Amino acid sequence: MKTRPTRRAMMAGAAAAGLGGGAFALSLPAPAAPVPGRLDGLDAATGHRLRSGDFPPPARTVRTRIAIVGGGVSGLAAARRLARAGLDDLLVLELEDEAGGNARGGRNAVSAYPWGAHYVPLPTDESTEVRRLFEELGVITGYDAAGLPLYDELMLSADPQERLQIHGRWQEGLVPNIGATADDRAQYARFFAFVHGLSERRGRDGRRPFAIPVDESSADPAWRDLDRLTMKAWMEAEGYTSERLHWYVNYSCRDDFGTPHGETSAWAGLHYFAARSGRAGNAAAGSVLTWPEGNAWLTTRMAAPLGGRIRPRCLAWNIAAAEAGGLRLQIFDAARDESFTVEAEAAILAVPRFIAARLWPAHGAEGFSYAPWAVANITLGRLPGGTGEPLAWDNAIYRSAMLGYVVATHQDPRRHHDRTVITYYWPLSHLRPAAARAEAFGRDLAAWQALFEAEILRNHPSLKGKLERIDIRLFGHAMVRPVPGFIWGPARAAALVQTPPVFAAHADLGGMSIFEEAYTKGIAAAEAALAFLGNGRPG
Repeated sequence: MKTRPTRRAMMAGAAAAGLGGGAFALSLPAPAAPVPGRLDGLDAATGHRLRSGDFPPPARTVRTRIAIVGGGVSGLAAARRLARAGLDDLLVLELEDEAGGNARGGRNAVSAYPWGAHYVPLPTDESTEVRRLFEELGVITGYDAAGLPLYDELMLSADPQERLQIHGRWQEGLVPNIGATADDRAQYARFFAFVHGLSERRGRDGRRPFAIPVDESSADPAWRDLDRLTMKAWMEAEGYTSERLHWYVNYSCRDDFGTPHGETSAWAGLHYFAARSGRAGNAAAGSVLTWPEGNAWLTTRMAAPLGGRIRPRCLAWNIAAAEAGGLRLQIFDAARDESFTVEAEAAILAVPRFIAARLWPAHGAEGFSYAPWAVANITLGRLPGGTGEPLAWDNAIYRSAMLGYVVATHQDPRRHHDRTVITYYWPLSHLRPAAARAEAFGRDLAAWQALFEAEILRNHPSLKGKLERIDIRLFGHAMVRPVPGFIWGPARAAALVQTPPVFAAHADLGGMSIFEEAYTKGIAAAEAALAFLGNGRPG
């Protein structure tokens, strides 16, 4: 049994140290010289106008068969499905200046880089819609004699894939191996044997206990009842006492859910390890697909065929049933500082549930909570080094307050770089979400830069003077939190019920913010809308 699993070997993943509770505080030295950069976030200022309703009256009317509110992964998936069915008369209304949602990216003179989601595991057998998309985009290039998909080699994460800094040295993989005791190693072996075995188990209905998409999972109460307790409580009940194992599992929950393992559903926590069962003809189990710009590579290509049907800088602020049938959506165009009306036969709300509930009361948001994040893209004049294992795609620090960083230039086939961009991730789970949001948006650019600069120089002192730029982006409601009782509880079950002529599509509906959930829920909403509108052409 190996005790240094990687994503590829363990179907696990990467992320950060757990803080549990209490504020994160650092004694920060003033930077030697100001570092260029900018602080921004999703357009919270415009979005928060939903609370006050402070919008100008509509000045014009636009007609379309179907309006899609939100241009993230779900909204783009829905629009693509509608267009494939021949329903071209649609509008995608996106608050930001470009589509992509949490899968947007950026670019500078050094490299493209992600601003959010940065990889997708190999699609599972249940992820049929995602596999179809990957065929269309050339991510899957064919199938071998056994029927296993073949992936574009340049999109499979290159080695070395992961490393962890612990006790001043870098080790391969993210499970804390350096200094581990015999008891730690025994608990690692027992835990990973158990979660590996889950991928082969079946519930009484013949389904996997943990599947992607979530709603393809077994309905067997023997498994679903795990949703009632936290991952930490489950581990303690099962006799897992290793602090190092708890750190790793907590790290993984913060990575995928923005939530400590003491607040994450045990069902969701086990899903993280057991559900990534995708296979390939030219890659090992547990491999992941990634690009310099992260999942923005996917959303950019999903958006391109939609062209002018995507309307950026547009916020839906009211939806009502029209007297003559259909819907009237009131839209604020932030670029023009004016409102307009969209008359549509139907609408798809591809936005977080708390926003959907403000627009269409049938879409209740009770039970939905969200994790805030901060992300920094740091342009470096030299590569991060360190004693031990060489620079990897994903790099984490044992017991760090933050997650870690991915290296944008790692996927460049040339691999000869003196400069690079690293993307540092920090789920703000050290406070309750509302308090963490208030703290985050109360900091200015200099304070955020000082936090990230202190973190990177503490772990890479040789980079002093090599930080060329630090850009920060804040996500107040980055991802839905799968707290106990949420995945298989009444709130999510109610949200899955469509309410024509307004349909719901978002990763929230799957209970976890991953690409596969967002994409699948977008397709499902589009197909429900097509049935409602009488457009049933196969797509």
